[in-house]
Amino acid sequence: MISYSTDVSGLTEADLAGFFVGWPTAPSPAQHLAVLRGSYRVVLALSGAEVAGFVHMISDGVLTAFVPWLEVRPSFQGQGIGTELMRRIVAEAAHMYSVDLICDEDLRPFYERLGMTALTGMVLRNRSAL
Repeated sequence: MISYSTDVSGLTEADLAGFFVGWPTAPSPAQHLAVLRGSYRVVLALSGAEVAGFVHMISDGVLTAFVPWLEVRPSFQGQGIGTELMRRIVAEAAHMYSVDLICDEDLRPFYERLGMTALTGMVLRNRSAL
């Protein structure tokens, strides 16, 4: 049974092992924990005490928000957890003008099913920061 929480106060680095599968360079558990703790909003998917997935949002708290990462551990994928995480984080920003995210091309259909629209964007990535 999956439950959802917005409380990251009890998270440890050990709780976050096993994410970012397939990334060329993954954030360290310490970086991951710092990102979640520093976010405007976070939603965790929990299977008992295990973190099955997460999504986080950064924002000015007024009109704009950005969703940098949505991750579900491979063993929990295909169960609708990512969809529910996105539904919940977008609900946290229902009062805002825009909620943006950047995704790889193969993930566009997932986000389009959630009502998001593709736009042209630009990005700089410094992989050595990880």
